[in-house]
Amino acid sequence: MTERDDLDLQIAEFVLGTLPADERDALRAQREQDAALDRRIAAWEERLAGMADDVAPVAPDPELFARIERLLDQGAPAAPQADADSSGQVVRLNRQLRRWRWSTAVASAAALVLVAVLMLQPEPAPSSFVAVFQHNDQQPAFLLTVDLEQRRLNIRPVTAQAQPDKSYQLWIKADELGPNPRSVGVLGQNLELDQGALSGYDPALLREATFGISLEPPGGSPTGQPTGPAIHGYLYPAGAEKN
Repeated sequence: MTERDDLDLQIAEFVLGTLPADERDALRAQREQDAALDRRIAAWEERLAGMADDVAPVAPDPELFARIERLLDQGAPAAPQADADSSGQVVRLNRQLRRWRWSTAVASAAALVLVAVLMLQPEPAPSSFVAVFQHNDQQPAFLLTVDLEQRRLNIRPVTAQAQPDKSYQLWIKADELGPNPRSVGVLGQNLELDQGALSGYDPALLREATFGISLEPPGGSPTGQPTGPAIHGYLYPAGAEKN
């Protein structure tokens, strides 16, 4: 693999969110000083931007802010009473100081409560996973995203192109499925696949499975097994660090 190809893979993982934290921080710092690197990262961000369409947004708990307000109301002291006998500039300054201290205390309490409530929220298990398919020293050919919760997939070509009189075919292999890979489906002319092709598989099986893509005769393998070498990919949580 050339140094350029290795950097491209690192950039792809940076954009996907699967690069380890130390490498991600180093690449982010280098990006700020290197205009050429910044352009390459921006190009990968544009290339992979469509993958975000497959990740469902996670809304905060609708009760979150209501709970914060209730906690603030429970801990708020009574407002200071105005001194009917007070007058003059010194008294007004004292009142302003008390109001400033009170507003600062409320703001600090709100921030602390918000942090506490957010820390107590259970961290959701990742449902969106991604696999990168690369052959030898070439750049990534395909990217596969899988929503395990919905058991839906989306496969996108990166550098792969449709081949005349050939078809790309996606395979899955897992111990539970036996010793041989099983066909997921044949990619169409636009190198796409039915998003529901994995609907019959258990999410736990998909998480541990190996995926492969092979180049087959038109319409797919005539034997039910890959007829040539396949490029392989493994699922990693999107937005999480690799172990």
